Amino acid sequence: MGNIVLGGGCFWCLEAIFEQVKGVLKVTPGYAGGECEKPTYEMVCSKNTGHAEVVNIDYNKSIIKMDMLLEIFFAIHNPTTINQQGNDIGPQYRSIILTNSESEIELCKKKMKEIEEENLWENELVTEVFLLEKFWPAEDYHWGYFRKNPNQGYCAAVVNPKLSKFRKQFAELIY
Repeated sequence: MGNIVLGGGCFWCLEAIFEQVKGVLKVTPGYAGGECEKPTYEMVCSKNTGHAEVVNIDYNKSIIKMDMLLEIFFAIHNPTTINQQGNDIGPQYRSIILTNSESEIELCKKKMKEIEEENLWENELVTEVFLLEKFWPAEDYHWGYFRKNPNQGYCAAVVNPKLSKFRKQFAELIY
């Protein structure tokens, strides 16, 4: 089993996408990369905790590799904007990867270099890559948010288009 924590904007978007990927066993929205203990959504939204909205992804390495998860990650969000994804602005929306080992950090940096060499993005990648210190699960009402609220304004306007883009680009990886 493998594990990686990714942040690239609102965790509702990332959860909705990664929970459809073959080989992904569990996707948990939450917070990581900050200083305070037991952060809440309100605390993270205050922009004072240092935490990002992230998803903790457990996956079966024999079905999907970390490299492919990163490929999806870099395709579904803009890794060139500091503390921003579209209209979502603040450090909690930054592009961040948190891994469990130095070798995984090296793999992530290698993938980032490949992405930059492909010129998929006009600007330089600003994605942060660190060892995971602590993951804090989000409040229960965030879990499965898009599935439970597909017609909610943000879900319809932001999550659904990202999900559609993912489905077109990575159709062969969907359950």
